[in-house]
Amino acid sequence: MKLRLLLVVLLLANAGYFLWARGDLAGFGLAPASLAEREPQRMARQIHPEWLQIRKEAPKAAAPAP
Repeated sequence: MKLRLLLVVLLLANAGYFLWARGDLAGFGLAPASLAEREPQRMARQIHPEWLQIRKEAPKAAAPAP
């Protein structure tokens, strides 16, 4: 019985941590500090992100050099 209770407690703790880490509990005031800004240094290093284009088909691979 003790082992079953321990398993249930661990599963609930794991599910709670998962929801907290994803930010699903932010409505309750329980959000990780890093949720607001994830990797702001990468955002600052971007050069002309508006030039990015999403294409429907992948470009064909170039022929190998001889």
